[in-house]
Amino acid sequence: MEFKTEYEFMLPRGYVDSEGNVHRHGVMRLANAKDEIVPLNDLRVQRNRAYLIIVLLSRVITKLGAIEDVSANVIENLFAGDLRFLEEMYNRINEDESMVQVSCPDCGHRFEREYGRLGE
Repeated sequence: MEFKTEYEFMLPRGYVDSEGNVHRHGVMRLANAKDEIVPLNDLRVQRNRAYLIIVLLSRVITKLGAIEDVSANVIENLFAGDLRFLEEMYNRINEDESMVQVSCPDCGHRFEREYGRLGE
C-alpha cells in the first residue's frame, strides 16, 4: 500500500484572481505538527479564531491552478462553498485513521479493518 502525502482537488467554483482568471485545480499535502501549531501564534488567529482555517489551508495547499504560492490572501478570497470544500478535505485526509490486520476468531481468515480515531 502506497503512502500518499499529496491529494489533488477540483474546487466547485474556483478562485478568481485579479485578472479574472479562474483557478480550480489544486494540490493539498498532508499537514504536519508544525502546520497545526504555527497558526496559533498568528495574530490574525489570536484576534479571530475563525481565521485559523485560512492560515492552515495556506500552509498545506501547495498549488491552485497557476498559483504556486497560495497565501492567506488567496484563501480568504475563495467563495464560501470552496472554503467549506477545502476544510472538509483537510479534515478527511488528516484524520487519525488506521488500517489494521485482524483475524476472524471462527475461521482464522485474515483481513484489513479500518478504525476511526486511534483509541476508539
